[in-house]
Amino acid sequence: MVSLEEKFLKLGVNNAPGQEMKTDINVTNKSMLVDFSHGDVDAFKPIPRSLEKFNEGFYLGGKQAYTEYKGKKTIRDDISEKISRFTNTQIESDKNLIITSGTQGALFLAMGSTISKNDKVAIMEPDYFANRKIAEFFDADIFSIQLDYFGVETGAGINLNQLEESFKKGVKLFLLSNPNNPTGIMYSSIEIKNIAKLAQQYNVTIIIDQLYARQVFDKREYIHLCAQREIDPENIISIMGPSKTESLSGFRLGVAFGSSKIIQRMEKLQAIVSLRASGYNQTVLDLWFSEPEEWLKERIKKHQLIRDDLVSKFKLYNDIFDVRATEAGSYLFPKITKFNTTMLNEFIEKLRTQENIIVTPGTEFGKQFKNSFRINFSQDHQSAVDAVGRLIELAKEYSK
Repeated sequence: MVSLEEKFLKLGVNNAPGQEMKTDINVTNKSMLVDFSHGDVDAFKPIPRSLEKFNEGFYLGGKQAYTEYKGKKTIRDDISEKISRFTNTQIESDKNLIITSGTQGALFLAMGSTISKNDKVAIMEPDYFANRKIAEFFDADIFSIQLDYFGVETGAGINLNQLEESFKKGVKLFLLSNPNNPTGIMYSSIEIKNIAKLAQQYNVTIIIDQLYARQVFDKREYIHLCAQREIDPENIISIMGPSKTESLSGFRLGVAFGSSKIIQRMEKLQAIVSLRASGYNQTVLDLWFSEPEEWLKERIKKHQLIRDDLVSKFKLYNDIFDVRATEAGSYLFPKITKFNTTMLNEFIEKLRTQENIIVTPGTEFGKQFKNSFRINFSQDHQSAVDAVGRLIELAKEYSK
């Protein structure tokens, strides 16, 4: 029996974005600070007219402040149409969609609506750090499914045999992100179809985080799991939001869509957790998928250029680093091949206190990733390049 104290100890927040104990940063070089733990909304501004849209909601007053628990109907209608076109599915705003307090809020509500004590839940590793933490908080029995993302040239490298075995053993919920956080890789069409088939065969519910589905590089095609004919629409919840690609993190807006049964549960749960996504902020969703022409293309282009420069720098030192180029989103998950665990911990600490560089330890995404770290390269381009240069120089010192 896990005690309440133990449950909360597992929810450690020191390495979460914004919680990096920045007081230890070298004060004399504050201008050199690069926080790779999250995207820089100062370097990449929110969608144009975001403030004006927020003001519209503010001046609407009470009728905007107190929307339905699942979000204002006119806004849900608009989002449902946009996401239906984006995913090539049919989403009904009254049955299949809820606006939440960020995608993190959507994830918590979705898991709270599908997990009972001792339920068997499969999660990918590596994957978003909150998946395991929330599942453990709800007293789930965790099955880890491995990604061999270095072992394949295309796709994520999911172990489908391991996934099916977990389903045979009674897993009823499967969690994954696509594009994957922290690696930035995408699942192939074959992998997505096989996941859909297995979920249908074993009646497994899927919660999929596709936060970066709009920021795809190298003209790749994003494959929507919810659009696969092999899966029952009532067995899937997809999560999206404008917080990352669109730099609207501060507005705390997320959207979950899919199973009408689960969406109904999520609304009831939101009603006792946060009541609703912030009413004034909801108005900003009018801009989502309706950005100025070429705005999104230009943003993807700029991120891809940063990715290319950083990957090139790491690959110059392939005797120290293994890195796979990001396919979507803004994450890299380099592995340092020459460090033991103690050295890596010291290295990450030195990066923060000596070089003013904050990265997220790989162990946040699975205990076995002791030689890896995650960086979010949605930063000022030159600052990101300079920071990775300093990171590499420090790694070279540790590798001697």
